[in-house]
Parts: sequence; C-alpha cells; structure tokens
Amino acid sequence: MSTTLFSLAFGLGTHNQQEQWLEVFYAQPVLNPATELIAKVKKVLGYSGGNQIIRFDCEQASDLAHALRYIDPAQSALLVRLAESHRPTVATILANDSAPSSVPEAYLKLHLISHRLVKPHEVDLTGLFSVLPNVAWTNIGAVDLTELPAYQLEERIKDRALEVFSVDKLPKMCDYVVPTGVRIADATRVRLGAYIGEGSTIMHEGFVNFNAGCEGPNMIEGRISAGVMVGKNADLGGGCSTMGTLSGGGKAVISVGEQCLIGANAGIGISLGARCTVEAGLYVTASSKIILPEKANQVVKGADISGQDDLLLRRNSLTGAIECLTNRQAITLNEQLHKN
Repeated sequence: MSTTLFSLAFGLGTHNQQEQWLEVFYAQPVLNPATELIAKVKKVLGYSGGNQIIRFDCEQASDLAHALRYIDPAQSALLVRLAESHRPTVATILANDSAPSSVPEAYLKLHLISHRLVKPHEVDLTGLFSVLPNVAWTNIGAVDLTELPAYQLEERIKDRALEVFSVDKLPKMCDYVVPTGVRIADATRVRLGAYIGEGSTIMHEGFVNFNAGCEGPNMIEGRISAGVMVGKNADLGGGCSTMGTLSGGGKAVISVGEQCLIGANAGIGISLGARCTVEAGLYVTASSKIILPEKANQVVKGADISGQDDLLLRRNSLTGAIECLTNRQAITLNEQLHKN
C-alpha cells in the first residue's frame, strides 16, 4: 500500500431511511496526510488502500483519537468529539484525485476547495452532479425528497413548521465552511465548493458557484459561475455575469486576472488578463466580433484576445460595434504602483 495519500477526512453526515448518504460535514479535511496518520488509520479502521469510504463507530473513534494524540493532536481532538455523536460518522480516504464515485468523496473535494486547501480546477469533479442526490435543505438539516412530506406532517403535528430553504444538490457554503477574513452579505448565494480568498466581500447580489471563486481581496457584486476564477483586486459590478465554460476533466477555460473591472450588467465568455475593464452592460463571448481601432480597425473574435492584459472593452455609442483598446489608464496606474 502507498504511504502517500491525496486527502483524508473524518466526518459526520446524514442518511436517508435507506442509509444512503445525503451529505457529509468535514470539520478538518487534510491534504496529503502524513504517513504516520495513514498508518494509524490503517491499523484502527482497517484501511487497505485506494479510495475508500469507511464507516466507524464511537469505539473506533475513541481508539483512533488515542492513537493520534501525539501524532496529530488536532485530528485526535476532532475524533474525541465525533465519538460523542449519534449521527453516521465516516472516514473518507482518497489515495488519488479521481472522479468522485460517492457522496462522501464528492463532499470532501468540495470542502477542500472551500477550506482553501486547493483552488478551483485543481481537483477532479467529473460527474459530480450524477453522484450527488437532490436534497431538501431545511431548518432541521438535509432531508430526502421522498421523505419530506412525512417530516412536514410530523413537524405540523408538533405545532412546528418545517422550513425548506432550498431544493438542490449543493448546500450553502457557510453551513459547512466559513473562511477567515471574508464578508458574505447573503449566505444563500455562495455554494459549498466555492473558493473565497482572504479579504473578499460578497455583496447581497453577488453569487459564487461551486468550483469557482476569487483570490482576495475582491469586491463581488455580480455572478461568478462554475469554472471561473477571479484574480486579486477585481471588481465585479452588480448584475455582471462571468459565464464559465468547462473543458474535459472539469478544467476551466475562463479566468479573470488581477485588478479587473467588469461593469454592472456586463458579462464575459472569454478570459481576461490583468488590469482589464469591461464596460457596463457589455457582454463579450468567444465568438463576438471585436474591432481594434489601434490596429487599423482590424476585426477579431473574442477568443483571439482571450487572456490578454490591459484591455478596455467597450461598445461604440454611434455604431454599436464592440471595440477593444489598450487600457492606458490601468497601465499608467500599474507603473506608478511599481515605482512606489
């Protein structure tokens, strides 16, 4: 058996009445766990290699906590607490970063991103939505949709109302992970699996999907779709849209560089380099016809300028054509910053 692993986490979650996983919470996922930790998991839980999902009981949790008390005090303390739980507990062990084949595996990878242990597109999420069940997210936790009517009736009989916040395959990130140094005005608009960098603010109309996110600091007032990663010091205006496209294996072809400004109600289907500005209300796709006034009005497609730095994308108010100029103001500001 290999002495190196991709990731490991001890968690507790929710089953439906058929004992199928609905969700899993991992308080302290580990990337590339130490060989000593792997050895103790092998001994106590019977891990035999490969990607494995191992259910364990309170006695095994206590034994493993004792075995790890000097090797990994943080994981030991977590296992002490898990030993007190009556909910289903699980050790999810990923020897390699292959496509998730179970709910615990999928949730571990989403946690790794939201815990900032990996960035979007650095883990394989192929087939994620075929693995995850559609769940009712309620004030009493995750509920299987086929069991929801019985829960609703039971709560009414007890003179209580069951509140259903959403019906979705993915929960709110903040119910599982709250990264340090961030402001999130409306937690329902950030899904588990989002990467929110230190110093970032997600305003009320901002939205960040799974396998997407931003470095910090950033001001997000628009939408960051799955497959999009925004660089530092960007400003996504209210109502803007960054429509990410995924290629094979879940790798992104859309990115936004540092110090970009995407105006209100604007959107992009191409990557932006550093210090780019997209005019409010302008949507630029890979197939958009774009005029380059500084190059004798040459006409190119959006894909031809994808990823370039210092672009100013605007719509000509007389002709309605999309134009791309050099963002000289951004270049000047950048030069001044480097001089200082």
